Amino acid sequence: MITRNADREISVREHAFGGTGRMYGRVIAAEQTMYGKNRLFNHVCLEPGDEVGWHVHSGDGEVYYILSGEGEYNDNGDVTTVYPGDVTWTSDGEGHSIKPAAGGRLEFIALVVYSK
Repeated sequence: MITRNADREISVREHAFGGTGRMYGRVIAAEQTMYGKNRLFNHVCLEPGDEVGWHVHSGDGEVYYILSGEGEYNDNGDVTTVYPGDVTWTSDGEGHSIKPAAGGRLEFIALVVYSK
């Protein structure tokens, strides 16, 4: 099965998890195509002023793979800069948030995996 990039719609989520601005996402693979093991597998873009707000995972964990730009990543209260090629992991019961650093654009892959 092949899903063409041009065939996948871009979704816009306002104030994702209470964050500012918008989160632009494009589904890479829908939940039903992954044997029910993963809830979300998306390509995410954040423009300057956008952010994915602080949220805690319950029943799942999330990986971010940074594609381009620099981001300010909050990992359970520890804020650090992430760069292209960096990978973050948030376990079940832990929290995180992310936004572009200093007026830039940030792109990453987000994968949410069920913990059970």
